Amino acid sequence: MELKKTLSTATLLLASTFVLAACGGTDTETETESSVAASSEVVAESSSEVASEAMAELQDGTYTLVEKNFDTRGWKTEFSITVVDGKITESTFDNVNEAGVKKSEDAEYQANMAEKVGVGPADYFPQLNNQLIETQDPEAVEVVTGATHSSDTFKEYAPLLIEAAEAGDTTTIEIDNVVEE
Repeated sequence: MELKKTLSTATLLLASTFVLAACGGTDTETETESSVAASSEVVAESSSEVASEAMAELQDGTYTLVEKNFDTRGWKTEFSITVVDGKITESTFDNVNEAGVKKSEDAEYQANMAEKVGVGPADYFPQLNNQLIETQDPEAVEVVTGATHSSDTFKEYAPLLIEAAEAGDTTTIEIDNVVEE
C-alpha cells in the first residue's frame, strides 16, 4: 500500500511538472526571443561604435606618400588622401614621370593600355580613389581588372596613409621602392 501511495505521488508530481513545463513554454520562448533581440541590439551598437571610433581616429589634414625611384618605364607613385571631419574626402593615387606628367593624363599610354587590356590609367586610378572614399577602408578596395599591379600598389600604400592620418602625422612618407631591371 505504501508503495502504491509513493508511486501515485511520484506520478502526480511528474505529470504536474509536464503540465507546468508545457504551459510555461511560451514564456520561455518569449524570454529567449527578447534575449536574442537584446543581444542583437548590443552587437549592432558595438559594431557601429567600433566603426565610429575607427573613423573618429583619423585626424584632419592631407597625408602624402611618394616613391623615391622611377620604375623601368619611367613612372613612380604619388598618393595622398585628405581627411576632413575624420573622414577621407579626397584620394589622389597616380603615377608621374620625370617631367611631372600624370599617367592618368597621358593619352598615348591610355590608348595603348586600353587597347591591350580594356582599361587604362584614366579609368582605373579614379576607380581606386573613389572606392577608398566610398568605403573608408583600404581593405575593402577591390582590384581593378587589367590594373592588378596598380591595384596591389594602392592596397599596399593606402594603409600607410591611414596610419599617418590616425597619428595626425602630415610628414610626407617616402618609399624607397626597389626597381627591378
